[in-house]
Amino acid sequence: MLASVFVGSLKVGDAAPEFSVLDTENRPVVLSQLLGRGPVILAFFPKAFTPG
Repeated sequence: MLASVFVGSLKVGDAAPEFSVLDTENRPVVLSQLLGRGPVILAFFPKAFTPG
């Protein structure tokens, strides 16, 4: 399952909803599993890898 898009429904400081994504080796990464290891920082780069 890939992450759903929550456009406009989250504000800075809100807790991130549960999601899973594939890492660079196509293995699933689940937010709740990462949180079990300690604090998590999520950073998004909406224009990464785009021309211009």
